[in-house]
Amino acid sequence: MKRLYSNLTVQVLTAIALGVLVGALFPAFGAALKPLADTFISLIKMLIAPIIFLTVVLGIAGMGSLKKVGRVGGKALLYFEIVTTLALGIGVLVANLTQPGAGVQATAQAVLQDSKQTAEAAKYTSQAGDMNWVEFFTHIVPDNVIGAFAEGDILQVLLFSVLFGLSVNHMGAHGQPLMRTFDRLSHAMFGVLAMVMKLAPIGAFGGMAFTIGKYGLATLLPLGKLMLVVYATMFLFIFGVLNLILRYYNLRLWPYLTFIKEEILLVLGTSSSESALPRMIDKMERYGCSRSVAGLVIPTGYSFNLDGTSIYLSIAVIFLAQAFNIPLSLTQQLTLIAILVVTSKGAAGVTGSGFIVLASTLAATKVIPVESVALLLGVDRFMSEARAITNVIGNGIATLVIAKSEGEFDENRHQLALQGRSVPEELQPEPAAMLPRVERPAPASIDSE
Repeated sequence: MKRLYSNLTVQVLTAIALGVLVGALFPAFGAALKPLADTFISLIKMLIAPIIFLTVVLGIAGMGSLKKVGRVGGKALLYFEIVTTLALGIGVLVANLTQPGAGVQATAQAVLQDSKQTAEAAKYTSQAGDMNWVEFFTHIVPDNVIGAFAEGDILQVLLFSVLFGLSVNHMGAHGQPLMRTFDRLSHAMFGVLAMVMKLAPIGAFGGMAFTIGKYGLATLLPLGKLMLVVYATMFLFIFGVLNLILRYYNLRLWPYLTFIKEEILLVLGTSSSESALPRMIDKMERYGCSRSVAGLVIPTGYSFNLDGTSIYLSIAVIFLAQAFNIPLSLTQQLTLIAILVVTSKGAAGVTGSGFIVLASTLAATKVIPVESVALLLGVDRFMSEARAITNVIGNGIATLVIAKSEGEFDENRHQLALQGRSVPEELQPEPAAMLPRVERPAPASIDSE
């Protein structure tokens, strides 16, 4: 019984259930618990930048061939574009077939007449007006490297990490003392992460209590069909499209989902995919991917491989068109997908990113009034969990695909993971990264997941 209670999965599940109960029975108190979730997410965020830096530098320096670094990055970006475009197309198709916006016209008009919600929508509209793909790509280059780390800008940190890793790679043997130091720092950072994760149940409890307490379950009723369609589409995308991708590479979906169950539950409780980012890098390494591939693909995917966000955006736009009786031709819908391919990439690391990207898309198409996003304000928080979970699952699968295609997948480590006895790459007899490892005593027992 004690062993069961000490399991992180059980603790997070219990915390989520208690959060729902507290939010439903004591709404005001539940809404006041938001700082618990925010503080936990901040603890995770403070580790993201250094972990990405150390992991990417160690991975690229250990690849040996710079040509290989470019090939891995190119494959990852190509995969991201194909899969996210497919997700967008599926979202548009499902929204047209299910018509989730039919029957909510009265609610839509009432929402637009609510001055408070319209003002809230206007805030997102003003933010969206400044978003464009040129600004997005130029923003990747930081004005100040220290500032990029301080602000936790994933793309900027990733760019600097790649450049630094390439430089150390070019140093050859002269860079090995630095790599040994980075290796020790990497272990220390993951040690800090392990301590922070002990607070995951508290963060999940606070996040769920806030969501239920502030918005209430009654908020779901008018837009229940939309929520059902979004959740069902993401479920089908994961167990249909992503499952088939894994099958093609001789991998199975369910064992993978079981292996990252703690990360899935963490995202469910906090509604933040960033809360699982550092752990996903470590988990993918334990599941068989090389450190170099996991360290490069996972952080990049958080900006370019947003499957859940893509599905939500495409369904939401069609839903708003239906709710406000605005017919969209096939050409307009194809144009919509093309614009979403670009604007969805701006969803990384931006507060309220779903609304900002949605508003920017509506502003670009000029077909649906941008103020209509106010209709989604009440239920967006409930759908953010589905978006974040799908994003996390999709990024892990992208890492597996790239690792398999590059021959950077360790089947022995994979089998250990399936048996619940996974060990990180650096404890393997023959590490994938071609760099000297720090001597350390053999572990008394293999870590259990």
